[in-house]
Amino acid sequence: MKLAFWRKSSSDDEKRVAEVTTPAANPLAAVLRRFTTPEPDWREIEEALLASDVGLVATTALMQAARDGEGASGRARVRAAALQLLGDDLTDQHGEADVVLLVGVNGVGKTTTAAKLAARAKGAGLSPLLVAADTFRAAAIDQLRALGVREGVEVVEGRPGGDPAAAIHDALTLAAARDFAPVIIDTAGRMQTRSGLMDELAKIRRVVTKVAPTRTVEVLLVLDGTAGQNGLAQARGFDASAGIDGIVLTKLDSGARGGVALAVRRELGLPIRWIGTGERATDLVPFAAEAYVDGLLGAPTGS
Repeated sequence: MKLAFWRKSSSDDEKRVAEVTTPAANPLAAVLRRFTTPEPDWREIEEALLASDVGLVATTALMQAARDGEGASGRARVRAAALQLLGDDLTDQHGEADVVLLVGVNGVGKTTTAAKLAARAKGAGLSPLLVAADTFRAAAIDQLRALGVREGVEVVEGRPGGDPAAAIHDALTLAAARDFAPVIIDTAGRMQTRSGLMDELAKIRRVVTKVAPTRTVEVLLVLDGTAGQNGLAQARGFDASAGIDGIVLTKLDSGARGGVALAVRRELGLPIRWIGTGERATDLVPFAAEAYVDGLLGAPTGS
């Protein structure tokens, strides 16, 4: 079964990425608009990058590449350096994973992201299955059940207080029998510093591999885009336990400064897969590197 097409980015998707990546108060865009020559005030640009949540490591790399590069303006040189840092693999179509495991800390939007992914898959003509594996919170199971009803997507529910791996086992068995794909699994929020909970996450991944050895699994870490550099610490912890394949950045419509995608890419080597752009079921779009960078840097002078 070919699944990649449900994740392809449209022109409307890319426009939305640019819109939410452009913060209301954009220090980087304001600085770059003032420098129309190839040799701007690099120190001021560096300060603006740091203020935009790009982070020290990524800012240092980006500044070096921009200084060494070519372009008609400071913005053009920074843009080329940012795209180089992100890399071509961030604009691919994410492969053909038919099991998506969503992980992250509490409150980042995993449950709503699961429903949005299912809605997008169904809209592309697929038969998604949602799995409510957050057995720590009955409210999370209730929420995903309601979202599943709203989107017309079947939901396999874990038992409150039960073993989430058991619910996932049942869901994958059902998916094999009734040809559901993709299977989208919502897990409980957990802190990356809690070793017991992280061990449970590693167990969940082993169960998926054992029960569905022929399925391609993608583990996505859901990060709150407003958390800034705190998201890097989360990503490191989850990657060590579950082997993260990519990132979903949520709440970029809620005042995030946007630069964290560059920090994640530079420091962790992880691709950004999806961008959360709002509350509606359609407000989840594939990451588009050029649209993201143009939103972060602002429109060029004269456009």
